[in-house]
Amino acid sequence: MTRTPRRASLPRRTAGAAALALAAATVTVTAPAARAAAPVFRTADITAKDGIVLKADVFTPAPGTPGADARGRYPAVVQPAAWGQPDLEYVMEGRRLAAEGYVAVTYTVRGFWLSGGEVDVAGAKDVADISTVTDWTLAHTPADPGRLGMMGLSLGAGLTLMGAAFEPRLKAVAAMSGWGDLTDSLDGADTRHLQAAAGLTAIRLPAGRPGPPLRNAVSDLFADRDIPGLRAWARTRSPSTYADRINAHGTAVLLQNAWGDSIFNSSQITAFYQRLTVPKRLVMRPGDHATQEAGSLFGLPGPAWSTALGWFDHHLKGAPDDTGLPVRLTVLRSGRQEQYAHWRDISTRTRRLPLAEPRTVTGGLDSGADAGTIEVSGLLDQVTGVPPLAEIPLLPATAAAVWQSPVYATTQHIRGIPRLHTTVTSSAPDGTAIAYLYDVNPLGLGALVTHAPRTWSHRPPGHPFPLDLALYATAYDLPAGHRLAVVIDTQDPLYASASPLGSTVTFTSRPGSPSELDVPLR
Repeated sequence: MTRTPRRASLPRRTAGAAALALAAATVTVTAPAARAAAPVFRTADITAKDGIVLKADVFTPAPGTPGADARGRYPAVVQPAAWGQPDLEYVMEGRRLAAEGYVAVTYTVRGFWLSGGEVDVAGAKDVADISTVTDWTLAHTPADPGRLGMMGLSLGAGLTLMGAAFEPRLKAVAAMSGWGDLTDSLDGADTRHLQAAAGLTAIRLPAGRPGPPLRNAVSDLFADRDIPGLRAWARTRSPSTYADRINAHGTAVLLQNAWGDSIFNSSQITAFYQRLTVPKRLVMRPGDHATQEAGSLFGLPGPAWSTALGWFDHHLKGAPDDTGLPVRLTVLRSGRQEQYAHWRDISTRTRRLPLAEPRTVTGGLDSGADAGTIEVSGLLDQVTGVPPLAEIPLLPATAAAVWQSPVYATTQHIRGIPRLHTTVTSSAPDGTAIAYLYDVNPLGLGALVTHAPRTWSHRPPGHPFPLDLALYATAYDLPAGHRLAVVIDTQDPLYASASPLGSTVTFTSRPGSPSELDVPLR
């Protein structure tokens, strides 16, 4: 493990990026060029295989820009726009890529804004569009067919990873705030992630046209109907389903995500990373969905896009790679940056917290412990270092089961996925438990370290059963003089709870099956 100096970034949210990107486009076209000649910008219509038109922007290096081969061809990067955003979203980064010697082709994904068709969410039509845009790029720009890359944010990141699976001409890809497992993001741990789905739906409404498959999937998610069908729909749109194809292609993969991503959680992207055998890099930073990357869309400095550019410089231009290790983590609270050869190396030991005393809570009540609000809480954590908080001594025992560790005399370096095991006895056949891990200061104020939900169904009322719950992956330094608190309740604004109001849920230890939390440490 090595450490590198901390780098600062200026976050922005992506919601409303379309209008701001349009303004940025005007500035980009009219501003004086820093180079002798500015990159060439033009718009384009790209006809997909089914006849619909994709709106695109093309940025070409100015004549004489370094990076061309003997035939005047440049490496090229295809950029599908993010969820609900137009091609103008990437105008600043497209111009930057062209200035650095890349052809950049950005396009509005089908079903959004002025592109035709219906929103497909990385389905077969979206995947076919990737090859169509690649073909068009090779036919209409000075792109080198041996030096092709793809890069995207949010939906664009998911499409980028699907491109790595289905477009073998891609040599390197960079995905930011993307997903490996869409099923986990919608119904992970058998728990419907309603607030994330509602947020994405709200962003889509102004300029997105969903087709019947997406409308049915969203309707089923909110209605708790045909969840097996929903999961099957999401599975075909998950890059993790096609990890073997990516490995067979050998495409170099860069993954950059946030610890607090409230749409695509940290555990699903780290699990996907571990399945890859190609040249790869994983970068995890504080923040929420797309908050680390959004500032650069408006020309502000930030590490995510610079990291992606360096990735392409190495894999598409043959520039020397930096000397760092592939797993790169920015630690929550301390801001320390760490590097590891493998994900499994981030922790070296486990501290076990016994949850011995039984606790009984009333189902369907919000205890006051929660994981925050999508986008807002993670962004605040990124900017201010303040995560969701809870006064641990004031949490009502009727709604929250609480266990606390002793005070630690030294800093505890939490790295990885904390895992909870307990025995549950519920008065109702269905229920939900949300587990929270808190950093508790001497005054009893708890700062959220990580959390995760778990839902059960069709359990005989009054009969105990084991419950295992993996909290989301994290890297967090617990200061000396603080303690850990484990809180379990049955209600959180992020998720749909299956616990009926007024039901009872008891957490106990049983002989041979003690209740405990295993905390991975470095």
